[in-house]
Amino acid sequence: MKRIGVLALQGAVREHVQMLEFLDCEVVLVKQHNDLQQLDGLVLPGGESTTMRKLLNRYELLEPIRTLAKTGLPMFGTCAGLILLANEVVDDEPHLAIMNVAVARNSYGRQVDSFEVDLNIPKIGKSIPAVFIRAPHIVSVGEGVEILAEHEGKIVLAQDGHLLGCSFHPELTKDTRILKYFLSSIV
Repeated sequence: MKRIGVLALQGAVREHVQMLEFLDCEVVLVKQHNDLQQLDGLVLPGGESTTMRKLLNRYELLEPIRTLAKTGLPMFGTCAGLILLANEVVDDEPHLAIMNVAVARNSYGRQVDSFEVDLNIPKIGKSIPAVFIRAPHIVSVGEGVEILAEHEGKIVLAQDGHLLGCSFHPELTKDTRILKYFLSSIV
């Protein structure tokens, strides 16, 4: 059984936990650095990236998560989680700065502009539902980063080795294929 941490400071925590438990994972709610012990992977959920950054600082989680990333711990960031992972954030300071991508926040408009679309992702499957809520997009990728999906010419899913980041919220659907893809990267 894989032991997966979910950063539980703010955001779509419950939805990730439910999906991971459905996929037979042991889930650890990560609220302090001790919760990062003996994880097989870490999920950084969607939410509000600025608030999450403040809480990462308050609970002294930035450096421990950066250290785990350097050791190769698989991490999956959705929406705000992608912003946390990115090396560069347009018009803002990066947060964890561990994934070799540049991200623009709120690329798809405000909350009222939220939408769902089906994406075809060759490595994962066809007609995968993607929920975009005040979503960022990946502006550019660095060397070695694989673009997995685009929507309307914008990069919305990419992989940098053991780091996977997406603009949308797969946890808000019943489709588990993207999370299964992340879990399959864990040896």
